[in-house]
Amino acid sequence: MPGVGHGGRVLAIVAPGQGAQTPGFLTPWLESPALRTRLEWLSACAGLDLAALGTEADADTIRDTAVAQPLLVAAGLLALLELFPRPADAFEQVAVGAGHSVGELTAAAAAHVVTAEQAMVLVRERGRAMATAAAAAPTGMTAVLGGERPAVAAALAAHGLVAANDNGAGQLVAAGTVEQLDALAADPPPGARLRRLPVAGAFHTHHMAPAVATLRGLAAAVTTHDPRTQLLSNRDGAVVHDGRAVLDRIVEQVASPVRFDLCLQTMADVGVTAVLELPPAGTLTGLVRRVLPGVETVALRTPADLAAARDLVERHGSPSPVADLPTWRLLVAPAKGTFRRNGVGALLRPGDHVGVVVSLREQQVVAAPHGGHVVEWLVEDGDPVAPGQPLLRLHPEEGAA
Repeated sequence: MPGVGHGGRVLAIVAPGQGAQTPGFLTPWLESPALRTRLEWLSACAGLDLAALGTEADADTIRDTAVAQPLLVAAGLLALLELFPRPADAFEQVAVGAGHSVGELTAAAAAHVVTAEQAMVLVRERGRAMATAAAAAPTGMTAVLGGERPAVAAALAAHGLVAANDNGAGQLVAAGTVEQLDALAADPPPGARLRRLPVAGAFHTHHMAPAVATLRGLAAAVTTHDPRTQLLSNRDGAVVHDGRAVLDRIVEQVASPVRFDLCLQTMADVGVTAVLELPPAGTLTGLVRRVLPGVETVALRTPADLAAARDLVERHGSPSPVADLPTWRLLVAPAKGTFRRNGVGALLRPGDHVGVVVSLREQQVVAAPHGGHVVEWLVEDGDPVAPGQPLLRLHPEEGAA
């Protein structure tokens, strides 16, 4: 199933995470009156003057977690509106979506798991909760570039640091207290370069546990929809097709390491041929070029890049395999591997395991999050499957839709 697009074309759109922002990066976007008006609405949802913050604020101001995160999500949503004035058009052209850290909320909104307004409220509260957690102790993050992986891991362990991001291409991000990061800077792993990141806390570590508790309660009240594209999770690179599971993973990811390296591996598994990065772009397309040579990239930094972005969409766009199947509910393969089917009957209860996908890395359980009546099996026991490949169609039980 890799290369499911027309003629083997598979387009991924990715959204960057905190640290990608720079002073004034929204200025060229707000030359459009329509986008400025749209940003006023997103600002109302976020409780911030995002136009001023994205055009006039200095680096220290937008480094604040409570500012940076809403600013990043809003920037991605504005660019998507320029690319796809009719959002439904995107589902006929974008086969894969992913975000890095807070960029997962941008990707979730793009895939219509949540609305733009829900995303802005969630990112507002995410930023505030993470800023509060970060204020409990001086913490931060340092990119570790190069070096041998065992030596880097040993150095992080020796200083009590966590590999909070694994971005592939020999790039890890260490997170911990300022004292721990200073100790690493004084004694770096052999052959590695260190770069302190412009973030205000040790994100994706146990330091953020209080933020997870806050967000978990808020997210429980949010209505979700299943994505109509293959949406990848930072937890393990899996394709997640249940909207509630997407949001739950985004919440839990606040205090868990980001495995963008595994998202890149999944892109390779599904045969991605092009990657478009939303603003403030550059970081993720740089990773793609190093990890997935031959994949075409466009970094959408300013409106001047829109022509190149639209050309990329035109040449590589094709529907996701889950976009146009007539069904109430789909269960899809989370990863590449061999599907092993359980002996399940015609009626599944919520949480029933229908089988596992066995790969070289691990076994991943496939469960029926909503339950329902089996309409059609789309694969057989022992079949090889690709990430996001539909396995089973369910009709929900009455009242469960």
